[in-house]
Amino acid sequence: MSGAPPYMLGMTAPPAPTVPTDAEAAEVTVWFDGACPLCLREIALMRRLDRREAIAFVDVASPDTACPIDRRELLARFHARENGVMLSGAAAFAAMWRAIPLLKPLGWAARNRTVLNGLEWLYLRFLVLRPRLQKMLAR
Repeated sequence: MSGAPPYMLGMTAPPAPTVPTDAEAAEVTVWFDGACPLCLREIALMRRLDRREAIAFVDVASPDTACPIDRRELLARFHARENGVMLSGAAAFAAMWRAIPLLKPLGWAARNRTVLNGLEWLYLRFLVLRPRLQKMLAR
């Protein structure tokens, strides 16, 4: 028998340790539209506020980005994953806020169903205005 390690004698190599991706290691993962000037400004602000780097920000406008759900859905509404649960709309914003110490009170308040329903109502109204706001910011 030679002094070669066992995996070199016809055995398979030991499995490499898995290293979590940034999105897997983060407390919250946020998917955003990197082609939207409004979204870019908002995400830039959230990145500055996220001093603990608890949020993984994923640009779904990039064709190379792997998406956990249909890309059109991710581009149509704001999405985040918190504790393995995919959220959208106001619930996704609340998850992002909970990961940022300065905004955490807003995120905790949104755990109340009435507050979350009110925020979702506002978010749906914002989605109607979003195309016009995007055009204004693109100029």
